[in-house]
Amino acid sequence: MNHLLCGLAANENLPSPLLDRLIAVADAEVAHHLADRADLSRPQAVALAARVEESGVPLAYRGRLTAADVDPVARPDVALALLDTGAAPAAWARLLAADPVVEHREKLAACPGLPPDVVETLAADPEVRVVAEAALRAPAHVAARLAAHPHAEVRRMVAANEATPPSVLEALVTGDGLPAARHCLVCDQQRPPFAHDPHRPRPDSDPPPWASCDGAHTSTTHDLLHAALRNPATPAEALVGFVEHPSQLLRRALAARRDLPTPVYEFLASDPDPGVRADLAENPAIGDTLIRTLADDDCHDVRRGLAHHPGTPLDVLARLARGAKIGATLVPRIATASLTEVEALAGASDPAARMLVAQRRDLPAEIRDVLATDPDAKVVKSVAPHPGLKESQLRAMAVRHGARVIAGIAANPDATPALLAELARYEPPVRKALRLIAGHDNATAPALLACLDDDEARPVAAGHPALPPAVVTDLVAGPDRRSAEAAAANPSLPPTVMAELLPLLPERAESPGREAEPAPGPPRSRDRRTR
Repeated sequence: MNHLLCGLAANENLPSPLLDRLIAVADAEVAHHLADRADLSRPQAVALAARVEESGVPLAYRGRLTAADVDPVARPDVALALLDTGAAPAAWARLLAADPVVEHREKLAACPGLPPDVVETLAADPEVRVVAEAALRAPAHVAARLAAHPHAEVRRMVAANEATPPSVLEALVTGDGLPAARHCLVCDQQRPPFAHDPHRPRPDSDPPPWASCDGAHTSTTHDLLHAALRNPATPAEALVGFVEHPSQLLRRALAARRDLPTPVYEFLASDPDPGVRADLAENPAIGDTLIRTLADDDCHDVRRGLAHHPGTPLDVLARLARGAKIGATLVPRIATASLTEVEALAGASDPAARMLVAQRRDLPAEIRDVLATDPDAKVVKSVAPHPGLKESQLRAMAVRHGARVIAGIAANPDATPALLAELARYEPPVRKALRLIAGHDNATAPALLACLDDDEARPVAAGHPALPPAVVTDLVAGPDRRSAEAAAANPSLPPTVMAELLPLLPERAESPGREAEPAPGPPRSRDRRTR
């Protein structure tokens, strides 16, 4: 019955006395759902944290526990969660900076807003993991100092830190002015030269399969360069030389930067790796000329990336839409199109162009209505979810285009209960439409009952508050666990049934002079068709 208790834990109409009972019997899985409740009181949160230790951290992150509820010595994990959200006193940070458990100090180093003295303590920690975590978030002066740390892992984290001064980041990339690193995580464990035998995979992943060290900390140095290339604070002039680097990952990171000279982007446009060209295609920093060049690329990923570029000219975008499989999504250039451009696209002879603009949900009524009568089903499917369409228009779409547009109509927020009920009975059934109807705010019992016959729509419909309480009760007792859990979470589930699902507590189940009664099972199922 644990899935039913998980459902009850998410039921917004669970009465407070029953919530108390559920907390008293909760396990980790049930507690996970209880921690998300908006109506969980502070005493209930404290009780839940005492009942299920694992719930303390999520409760702290959700603001259900305060510093007054937590002993940082007994529950350092919860104390760290409060520190991470800025809801704990600075004294806790100083206390945990001396915690003997390395994982606790490492987690502390990841917390924002630490006092300067705590940052200094963590930056001098004997464990490299702790220092590396501190280096990732250290202020500029601390990061600059840690750039010369003897361990390459610490330097890698400094390279990823956006607070690191640009001159220090340039030094990390070039190596100029810094002493050579003496250690890395690989040579800490394996004698160099070391690299995994590709023909004999190691059963563990420590060090990971790609790790290697030839004395110059090969893999960690590569990761440091990758971090520096992705760091917007790294000066562009220090990075342009990576256009011909043998590492595809480094060239991809370079292609995504927005501060490079135009010749560098032009060089990357002819990179032999399609991943590099695809990342370049999405980069807002490239201009019209390069966009048109990439539009002729024979790689699908490059053309699709270009379709999501915010500056792609509309004529190029319409051409891409015909073969790039953009999908049912509003691309950035269409989202920012002017009214004049919208009108031009809506009146274009190419249905691919009309389909692009039909994805907008703020179209003027006259343009929306014209697209709703479009002869192309893909255009109509795109505009069908647009708010403001009348029931008569939605019905006309269904008549003209049938199953091809039913799901789009079912997604319309203004679809009426009667229309949803008709769509749910459409033959042959449109499964995607059934799932949308099952979760639609306007769906009523006739539509929801039809959705129960579909395996994927049933769990969605089972949680809909418009489903009749008697049917919800039946689903709770049914064989489909997903639907039963969703029904247990349905706010229409009668409180008496909620109570029946909860095990009796010992003090409730036992009376002097007689044995405890067993906890009741789920209510007996009844066939909804006999009502």
